[in-house]
Amino acid sequence: MNQQENIVLKPIGIVRSPIKEVADDCWGGVLATIELDPQVFSPECTLGLDQYSHVEVLFVLDKISQDEIEKGARHPRGRPGWPKMGIFAQRSKHRPNRIGVTACKLESVDGLHIRVRELDAVDGTPVLDVKPYLKGFAPRGEVLEPAWAAELMAGYFR
Repeated sequence: MNQQENIVLKPIGIVRSPIKEVADDCWGGVLATIELDPQVFSPECTLGLDQYSHVEVLFVLDKISQDEIEKGARHPRGRPGWPKMGIFAQRSKHRPNRIGVTACKLESVDGLHIRVRELDAVDGTPVLDVKPYLKGFAPRGEVLEPAWAAELMAGYFR
């Protein structure tokens, strides 16, 4: 792919959430609804989705300004006690293309409304895609992560 080419993605819907401001932690009890665009999709687009327990949601981190994008390395969450890590070695919201992805518990499906738990996206966030979570796509073998990452995640979904 030519580095100068642009990829254009159109949101398929938006997030409706009680969380209005970007936060770093406490997403555990959050119930959100993904409202799919009725101008593009019919209610049949979610047919069968209710047979799954979880979905992966891809979304745009649109509240992050271009000035906040990290292109090198930094201490996760600005904490000097944690090692400096490259942007691709952490799940920071300050990503180059501002794309977020979260595996969520699927609570219900009602036509163009998908209700999920633990989606770490604020109200009004553009949604790029929703996919059913399949065990076959989960990592095989032991999953390794640095100690700081486990410490960071300890409060993320509380």
